[in-house]
Amino acid sequence: MLIKKSDANYNPLHFLAALGAGGLAVTFFMYPNFMLPHEGSAMIHFGQIIQILQQDSLSSILLSLALIAIAFLSLLHFRLLFWNISQYRKFRKTEAFKRLIDSNREISLMVIPLTLAMSVNVSFILGAVFIPELWSVVEYLFPFALLAFASIGIYALKILGSHFTRLFIRGHFKLVENNNFSQMVAIFALSMISVGLAAPGAMSHHLEINAIGMFLSLFFLSLALILLVLKLILGFLSTMQHGIEKKTSVSIWIMIPILTLMGITVIRLTMGLHHGFDEPLSKPSFFVITSMIISLQVIVGLIGFKVMKKIGFIPDHSKGTEANAGSFALICPGVAFFVFGMFFLTFGLVQNGLITLMSPAFFILITPLVLIQLQTLRVFFRLICNTKACGACKITLAAT
Repeated sequence: MLIKKSDANYNPLHFLAALGAGGLAVTFFMYPNFMLPHEGSAMIHFGQIIQILQQDSLSSILLSLALIAIAFLSLLHFRLLFWNISQYRKFRKTEAFKRLIDSNREISLMVIPLTLAMSVNVSFILGAVFIPELWSVVEYLFPFALLAFASIGIYALKILGSHFTRLFIRGHFKLVENNNFSQMVAIFALSMISVGLAAPGAMSHHLEINAIGMFLSLFFLSLALILLVLKLILGFLSTMQHGIEKKTSVSIWIMIPILTLMGITVIRLTMGLHHGFDEPLSKPSFFVITSMIISLQVIVGLIGFKVMKKIGFIPDHSKGTEANAGSFALICPGVAFFVFGMFFLTFGLVQNGLITLMSPAFFILITPLVLIQLQTLRVFFRLICNTKACGACKITLAAT
């Protein structure tokens, strides 16, 4: 999958490779953030990390490994991001780009704001865990975070505006080519922007920043929910009539990351209302919310697995024999399920006293999450290294 090709052969879905690397970096951040103490701060930061690393314990060794993984995958994310941006700028000048924006596939351009929003999240994590004293001035960073996510949101709205304007004026939406759920990448992107905006809303101690973040988060979340209904109906209608297309059948799993992002957004908004607007916090409500979302993810995951195994997508694409740009979409569900699984364990179970952190029950429940994370990591590097021109060190994406 990773070789240089001509500009006309580039596919914007290659941004999914950068998205996957960033998402995997986030999964390794989940371990210290949810399993190590960080009293007095919403997320673990450098000052707390350095204290743990100075200890002669198993925790310090495991933390070191997690930090190495975060650093490596984050560097890979930005390497792939910059390569994609360079290739996309060239691709825009080709006839292939003109054909793309005049077809159903125009919506695939939403992978760009989706990946850029992930880049902001990765940058925030890198700053928190690797830069000394940064957390002490985090309140000054929240306005810049809001500005970054809002700018990405405007870019996403521009893509959507162009897409729907064309459809409203000229039509040409081909239902027969919509026998999958790839159109829901727009909801995925809007949800990523919404959850990013909800972070300052949840963590800032300044009511103005809190309120602005929550308002903008709700704006993009509301739009995502409206489009979710529309695109889900269109996808089901076409799929029920024509059967799902094999090469895009992985889109069945797109609901898993969407549910993760929407669920985290709701949790963050709830936390923001609590410490910003003095709204009473109901921990049992987190158990209900996280249980519902993890249940839906399991259902979607099992249905998608059965369908993709039946039509041969999983063996052909995860092993690389028929891999293409869209194959990187396999990474998003694994990342998303692991991340929300950690939220379920922490907010749903631990904080409600149903299990104890680091207890046997905790490790039993986290084991399937770790296995999914490792399998997702394995598939990601198999896709990255599946190239005629050479491997994991030459990070340049291939034509499909």
